Amino acid sequence: MQEACDRLLQEISTGNSPPRGLGFQMDDSAQDTAGGATAGAPGGGVNVEIIQGTIETQQVDALVSPMVGHEHLSTRVGNTLFKMVGSHLTAKFKKEAGEKETMPGDPVLVEGLPELPSNAVFFLNLIPWDDDHDGSAVQVLRLGINNILTSCEKRGFGSVAFPVLGTGIALGFPDSVVARVLLEEVHAFGQNQASGTPLRVRIVIHPNDVESCEAFKSVQEALQLKGCTKNVHQTDQVSTARRIVLLGKTGSGKSNLANTIFGEELFKTNHTPNSGTSECQSETRCVNGKSITLIDTPGFFDANRSEEEMKPKIVRCITECAPGPHAFLIVLKVDKFTEHEKAVINKICQYFTEDALKYAVIVFTHGEQLPKGMKIEEFVSQNENLSDLVKKCGGRCNVLDNKYWKNKQLNSYRSNQVRVDELLNTIDKMVMENNGGYTNMVFQEVEKEIQREENIIKQSSRNLPPEEIRNMAKTKVAEKFLIQLAGTGTGALLGAFFGVGNMVKLVIMALRNCQSLKQLVNQVPLLKGVAAAAGGAEVAGLVAAGVIVGGVAVGGGAMGGVIGYQAAEEAKSPMEAAEMAAKAVINQANAAFKL
Repeated sequence: MQEACDRLLQEISTGNSPPRGLGFQMDDSAQDTAGGATAGAPGGGVNVEIIQGTIETQQVDALVSPMVGHEHLSTRVGNTLFKMVGSHLTAKFKKEAGEKETMPGDPVLVEGLPELPSNAVFFLNLIPWDDDHDGSAVQVLRLGINNILTSCEKRGFGSVAFPVLGTGIALGFPDSVVARVLLEEVHAFGQNQASGTPLRVRIVIHPNDVESCEAFKSVQEALQLKGCTKNVHQTDQVSTARRIVLLGKTGSGKSNLANTIFGEELFKTNHTPNSGTSECQSETRCVNGKSITLIDTPGFFDANRSEEEMKPKIVRCITECAPGPHAFLIVLKVDKFTEHEKAVINKICQYFTEDALKYAVIVFTHGEQLPKGMKIEEFVSQNENLSDLVKKCGGRCNVLDNKYWKNKQLNSYRSNQVRVDELLNTIDKMVMENNGGYTNMVFQEVEKEIQREENIIKQSSRNLPPEEIRNMAKTKVAEKFLIQLAGTGTGALLGAFFGVGNMVKLVIMALRNCQSLKQLVNQVPLLKGVAAAAGGAEVAGLVAAGVIVGGVAVGGGAMGGVIGYQAAEEAKSPMEAAEMAAKAVINQANAAFKL
């Protein structure tokens, strides 16, 4: 459940560009425009982007749709395109194909489809997998890829998007075979390209397809060892876009830190005793030529925040971060390390998994309180708990002062500009080492829902800018999920946010509105609220993990999250869902005590 696909843009250049880093890019609204139609490889040659997304939403000059033989609606991609375009897709296909059926490896190019973001579709004739890694099926696949790339070059197409060709039920290719063949053929085409016409090749992996992500990563590593992908470069702001989440207790300086990074007052700050961000706020700006999105959060690690106050804020933060952040900034003060600070550190460690900490940087504010001449690493080394946390984050720490270090000399350690540059460089290095940003199944599920909402909004409001569509979709998804998660406690939500296995499983079941929860409820004696043996190991594991929502423990532990979810199914608002869930858990407990 916790496996995640790396999501930083990878561009494999087969031209003559200087080498840079590898990774995966996650598909989102910003990338649709930057990688849109006619966007070819910069400076000539062939560039490859490997992203997660849906093939039908890509804004490129041409899409590729596999088909079994000459049947253009024989695969999932073909059927999806048919639903979007309608019956005249078939008419256009028949017109372009002519009287004779295509041969294996031949593409049929259909153009003039205004219902799609792209201008054209290549329908590629393939044959099913024959259990031979170098047999006829693979040779046909190689031929088809080469035919499409050649056709793109002849027609002057600047960009083309391939799905993971042939891995579905209809054709049955293994993920590893498709990954190897696609990357090898694109590389070979680029090496032999006569014209040098720039071409951007986008390989689109479905958000749920974890196996293909892993397969492409493995093949890339193997090709690198062979020297086949040594010329790598990144080209535009999208390739260096970053989603960064600021975490810390109220008063630690998160909002001021965000304003310092952006160099302008975008995030609301308050210096009263009740200070602190009350809602999750997200802003995007260009810093040092990079697109940076900062997500400022309420005090997730505050001890005085109520369950009902925090739940909608966590859900909103998940939707703002989707498909997953590139970095967490854990914000602390340069201050005496009291029991209160120690409690905050313990709470951070409680929710963060080791995997999530690989994407975290500790950032200290109020740097002016550092003794003269001392660097932050020395300050950290003086406290064992603090030192342990920084070690878990790969030794990554930084320090700023939002008030006193604004106008210091550029060559000074105590200059915010110097510190911000170093912080962003640290994040870039961390992303490269991790081959992308952080994600888990919760972020992937939320991103999938956001994309669905975006498609619905686009159909009814075609003239809205992509950013507005994205924001509208995130708001709708947050409201929907808040209702579905009404019976789930904040501890479970935070655990799912940071990748705690059992918490992820519970929240995913609720998000998917699947039958699993109902089956679990049916397996638990209704009036006793006990995680009985009939509930199986899954129920026992969830109870053991502390997913006892509503503060009620009856017998072996009430499955409050499950009970609350079932009770809130018919709710029409988050408030109504919360009330229904709470009432159901209380009634369950009262009934059990009477027995």
